[in-house]
Amino acid sequence: MSVSVKICGLKTQETLEAAIDGGASHVGFIFFAKSPRNIALKDAGLLADRARGRARNVAVSVNADDETLDAIVSEVRPDMLQLHGSESPERVAAVKARYGLPVMKAVALKEQGDLRQMEPYQGVADRFLFEARPPAGSELPGGNGVPFDWTILSTIDPDIDYMLSGGLDAENIGDALAATGARGVDLSSGVESAPGQKDIKRIAEFFEALRSAERAAA
Repeated sequence: MSVSVKICGLKTQETLEAAIDGGASHVGFIFFAKSPRNIALKDAGLLADRARGRARNVAVSVNADDETLDAIVSEVRPDMLQLHGSESPERVAAVKARYGLPVMKAVALKEQGDLRQMEPYQGVADRFLFEARPPAGSELPGGNGVPFDWTILSTIDPDIDYMLSGGLDAENIGDALAATGARGVDLSSGVESAPGQKDIKRIAEFFEALRSAERAAA
């Protein structure tokens, strides 16, 4: 089993290189002022240029308007847009049409019934990101380092393309893959030493644990 990996919330050249050298298929840049992982457009553009052709650049936004997305797409030239807010299916379709880019839509899960939120987006979003529902009082829709009950995904249609997110790290990635069979995973806080501070050593440890889990599943 070969699992695609997105390391999200990158802000420095060193951690970008560590992510790509480790085997990241996607690298994510967050454009959300309240996030400790928020990055300036110019800085993200420079990092995206370094990653181009080596990993897919993903621009993450939260309920962004057209003006904001115009600036992101112009400066970063991402391969994919990730919409991590309460964007409607109509908004997702409009974003796809405006930029001609694939869109990954985040869906927050806590219980089995939450999967119904995904249904209106099927056939509209190109990929889903299943994230844990934010803790009460959190201003961040994602990146809270909180896992959800992975058994929620036990009955999901295997043809649905998604990335698993929410509190993943080197210690639990094997269990997460065994429980879900996910073909893609997304990490942020699980490879940080502090909120917004990616850690090269933790990135390397994660990829080592992932390779061990892939060997065990083979």
